[in-house]
Amino acid sequence: MTAPAKLPFSKVRRAGSTVYLAGELGFAADGSIPEGIEAQTRNCLSRIKATLEGEGLTMAHVVSCTCYLTDAKDFAAFNAVYAEFFSDPLPVRTTVQSGLMIDAKLEITVIAQA
Repeated sequence: MTAPAKLPFSKVRRAGSTVYLAGELGFAADGSIPEGIEAQTRNCLSRIKATLEGEGLTMAHVVSCTCYLTDAKDFAAFNAVYAEFFSDPLPVRTTVQSGLMIDAKLEITVIAQA
């Protein structure tokens, strides 16, 4: 078995009490990307939650999200699932329509404050 190629970036980076997460995609447990914005959003945010938990943080520590959607028509469905993961005080957020490097419907990056 060949070791996976080393990626030229970190998945998580701490700078003092600030934690930066690299962009996350909506992969399922088996490595596939499910169809539909709802499933991809739920997977993506669940993966972010798990990464934060590994750093001793929760979704409540997230202060900023940058969300990239490939289709503006998915915004309402994306927003509905996104709202399930956050409560007041809500993080600031930027959401843009953008192409992605793989065939996925969204990518999300977050900044958290410990």
